[in-house]
Amino acid sequence: MTVKSKKRGRPTGSVGNLSSETIIDTAKALMRQEGKVPSIRALAGSLTVDAMAIYHYFENKNALLEAITTSLIDDIYQPTASDDWENELSSLCKSYLELLEQYSGLLETLLSMKSHGPVEKFRERFLTVIEPLNLNQDKQHNAESLLIDYLHGFALAMRCNQTGCALTPTFINGPLTLYCNALTA
Repeated sequence: MTVKSKKRGRPTGSVGNLSSETIIDTAKALMRQEGKVPSIRALAGSLTVDAMAIYHYFENKNALLEAITTSLIDDIYQPTASDDWENELSSLCKSYLELLEQYSGLLETLLSMKSHGPVEKFRERFLTVIEPLNLNQDKQHNAESLLIDYLHGFALAMRCNQTGCALTPTFINGPLTLYCNALTA
């Protein structure tokens, strides 16, 4: 009779490839497959480690959640400050919508998070795009709030669409042009 050794607590030398990056990458893959953030147990099972090993790298589930979502937001388009800010904004928005479409549970996760790490990543990119407009702080904040609310609503519409006609990020072209015109008015 053989007894399975338990993998408890801090990772041992036999789990040499376990790292925070490996945990995040595995969580992202599971999230893409399942459409939701994986449980610690499911994540540990996929990594073939004890669940407690994950806590060696992340203080708690919220820390892991922030790391996963921040990593996902890092994957969206990185704009540059440019006179062609409208195309930069379009690329940023479409990239964000594609990410939300690819990871179907991400929108709900972002909206329910208490931390602001992922929000700050998007904000940095948005501010880079609109830098040439020289908007005051209030206008920047209002422009950001309006855009992000629109994008989240559009992402939700993409998920709930049952019309038989594909709803894709390219459908934002018209509304985004109107939005850009309002910013420069």
